[in-house]
Amino acid sequence: MFKFTRKKLRYFVFFLAPVVILILLSAVLIGPIFRLVRRPSIILTYLSRELGGFIFYHRNLTENEKLKKDVDLLRQKIHNLNEIYLENMRLKELLSLKQSSPLKVIAARVIATSADNWSSMLLLDKGLHHGIRRNMAVINYLGLVGRVVESSQYTSKVMLITDSNMGVSGMVQRSRQEGLVSGAMGRNLVMHYLPEGADIAVSDTIVTSGSNSIYPKGLLIGKVVEVGNEFSGLSRYAAIKPAVLFSSIEEVLVVVE
Repeated sequence: MFKFTRKKLRYFVFFLAPVVILILLSAVLIGPIFRLVRRPSIILTYLSRELGGFIFYHRNLTENEKLKKDVDLLRQKIHNLNEIYLENMRLKELLSLKQSSPLKVIAARVIATSADNWSSMLLLDKGLHHGIRRNMAVINYLGLVGRVVESSQYTSKVMLITDSNMGVSGMVQRSRQEGLVSGAMGRNLVMHYLPEGADIAVSDTIVTSGSNSIYPKGLLIGKVVEVGNEFSGLSRYAAIKPAVLFSSIEEVLVVVE
């Protein structure tokens, strides 16, 4: 039977004590040891990431530039498609007018505006070669634009009805009252030579009267926005808002008959 003696107890304590101390120390030091081992790993990971970023910087920069170019190209394509869509809508309206109108017309594009007075002149991409002559009326799907004042072989110059040198015989569509419509300072037109008792009112529609051979009867000119008395007091006038938006004309129809 095994018995502890003092000698054996001393040997047991001598061998057991280091084990106990080692266990206690490991419990205390395991956290700092783990952190000490983990820290180089974090540093290595950080250095690896930074080194990778440096190595692939040029590649990433090139890819980024390519993506920017692709985005710009897509934006340009979308812009072009929008322009094509808007142009098709305008041409569709012009074609509809051309097919429904009894007038013989020639379609033309606006290629320039007058450098000295952009609001009064337009340059078209068709001329004598296409059958366009001086003093032909010019319209679009909204109404009367003006008339041809010059025509070369392949281009024509159009004076808009907003020009102060223009005069168009017009009439009130409702009452058939006639007057002379001309350009004025600003964007509106003015109808002059209306008698004192003229049947004309705000919101009345003004069309060409057909009294002048240049402009066929019934072309839309605009709507009355104001009626007043001339300075002489012997006649009245009417301010007219044009039906056509002259600042955005891109295509027109030239009336050849």
